[in-house]
Amino acid sequence: MLGEGDTAPDVMVQAMDGSMVRLAEAVRAPMVVYFYPKDDTPGCTNEAKDFSALAGEFAAAGVSIVGISKDTPKRHQGFSAKHGLRFPLVTDADGSVCEAFGAWVEKSLYGRKYMGIDRSTFLIAADGRIARIWRKVKVKGHADEVLAAARALT
Repeated sequence: MLGEGDTAPDVMVQAMDGSMVRLAEAVRAPMVVYFYPKDDTPGCTNEAKDFSALAGEFAAAGVSIVGISKDTPKRHQGFSAKHGLRFPLVTDADGSVCEAFGAWVEKSLYGRKYMGIDRSTFLIAADGRIARIWRKVKVKGHADEVLAAARALT
């Protein structure tokens, strides 16, 4: 399991245009990487809108944002356009990125166990090390908390 101070995993993700991007190459400045279960579900939509509403403040602090789920690039495009998101969403189709970050976990709903994405957020410093980790995120107020940590980092 990753911990604060560890180097962020060197993984490939699929951008909304279908191209493959090495996440480590994108980290040239601090970055927020957040994992969420599914586009257009209530919690995921609220979380994306909250981060998007603060995107300018994150940018002013020199911090970029990227959201990761297993949804397809086409689905991400529609979700992003529908809600006017101001940051990129990327696809982890095979689940390897979720696994690398420890965001692919056993969940339980009404007594039924299944594997799914744990709503979690990682603040990665410019040197590629994980500065903060939030697991089992509750959406309300989360983006504000991450912004405060990002400002303290820079």
